[in-house]
Amino acid sequence: MKSNRNFQLAFKIILVLFFIYAGAYIFLSSFVVAGERYFVLNDDAMISMRYAHNLARGQGLVWNAGELVEGISNPFWTFYMAFWHLLPIAASKMSLPIQITGLLLLAANLFIVRKIAFHVTKNEWITLSAVFLTAFYEPLIRWGLLGMEVSALVLILNIAIWQTLQASENGEFNQRPYVLLGLSTFIRVEMVVPLLLLMLINLYFDEAHRRQHVTFGISIMIASIGLQSILRFMYFGEWLPNTYYLKITGIPLFVRIGNGLTSLLSLIWNTGWLLVLLPFTILLFRRDRVTTTLSLVFLAQLAYSVYVGGDAWEHKGGANRYISIVMPLFFILLTYSVHRIIGMLTAEFQGGKLSVEKIRHGLLIAFVLLTLIQVNSTLSNNLSISCCPPRISQITSSGIRSNINFAESHEDYVRTSLALMSFTTPDASIAVVAAGTIPYFTDLPAIDLLGKSDAYIARLDSQLPNGPLAQLTSYRPGHSKWDYSYSLGDLQPDIVVQLWDDADQAQAFLQEYSVVEIDGLAFKVKNGSANILWDKVTLVGP
Repeated sequence: MKSNRNFQLAFKIILVLFFIYAGAYIFLSSFVVAGERYFVLNDDAMISMRYAHNLARGQGLVWNAGELVEGISNPFWTFYMAFWHLLPIAASKMSLPIQITGLLLLAANLFIVRKIAFHVTKNEWITLSAVFLTAFYEPLIRWGLLGMEVSALVLILNIAIWQTLQASENGEFNQRPYVLLGLSTFIRVEMVVPLLLLMLINLYFDEAHRRQHVTFGISIMIASIGLQSILRFMYFGEWLPNTYYLKITGIPLFVRIGNGLTSLLSLIWNTGWLLVLLPFTILLFRRDRVTTTLSLVFLAQLAYSVYVGGDAWEHKGGANRYISIVMPLFFILLTYSVHRIIGMLTAEFQGGKLSVEKIRHGLLIAFVLLTLIQVNSTLSNNLSISCCPPRISQITSSGIRSNINFAESHEDYVRTSLALMSFTTPDASIAVVAAGTIPYFTDLPAIDLLGKSDAYIARLDSQLPNGPLAQLTSYRPGHSKWDYSYSLGDLQPDIVVQLWDDADQAQAFLQEYSVVEIDGLAFKVKNGSANILWDKVTLVGP
């Protein structure tokens, strides 16, 4: 890739600004509790951290010691987390290496986006525009820096696409994209979608190597999915992860697909339907293997997101975890299309003192800046507290963190964890909704009310209200199954930390519990439990 010094300098400036922005994001997502600074990942990522912690200390890949339930869907990422747990790092800082890893992976991704964009467009202005939009797209930053495996997946996917495009240009067969995507299914199994799609695209366009694409593509796909299925069955005794049963089975198909489609349409509407359609106008100017590959990979991820019902955090705005990994491709196609449209609109323009090229570049820069504002302007920072412990006294938080998604809830969970540790023995069991941060920091036996790490709950039918519209509007992936008679009545936790919807249902199973208060937080505690340090808490009432 040839580039003059000015564009090389511009890319370096974007890279430096990204490091500053991402570093500030990580720091501002942290907080101080009891005089100690905590770095905490997204709560789902903290579930993986609990599995990683238990693995590193020899208890196995488990959420609770002795319970073989695969409540994760990112094994290789969890193994990477386990590596850091072998080192003498305080629990309050253990998330920081994962966040820094995300930062480095996202930074490396900018180099690959630059290569793909220049390969597609042969234009540095478009290339830098796509890199800039990728670097500062908040949802991609959010998932990457708060511990989700998105940072690894977006890099792997773009490397695979880059190598595919290179092989196509050189008229060669390259097996590395298949190997990379096959390995990436061990990070998230849905990476089989771009693997299969790239194979089909290559079959259509690459007549000279069709047999190799079929043989290698299918072999890698079967080997990767087959191997992890066999390993899963040998270890957990199940062919499919627990999260599959939780999010796919027992949920009406129209609810799952409907929620996925509604979430996608909401993203399109909030982003601006014209802005979303613009990238595909490039197919009016250029319809070849390169533009088709980028377009179809992007659309396939949208389709997958619809199929699985969207994500649990659609209310945060922007692209969810599944769509975020293809947003760099969207930005490449978008800036390329707009550049071509600007060129058409200014073809007959006489610039006078300003050259037509300068006018075109100015319009492109203005469009990119407005686009960045638009795609990041619909993000929501409203933090749900419906699953949190009842607050008895308000804890003042720093206002500067209100712009960092999840930061306030993370601080609440840490405060809750410290409070729990102050009045429990190591054997005290806790019932939680947020199954990551609190179980991780307390290291107490936990009951997952929503079933991500509970095989019984995961296999239940979803609890949805009557009526199709009510079902569709109330559905949230991974948050639609619970059974208080089992989790509270049968398992009898020592402490009920959180409750989910229909909390009134739970009251029938909490007759033997009392409300206690400590450090401004209230908990339901089992009367007479030997695992409670009763002198540490204040009894509030039944």
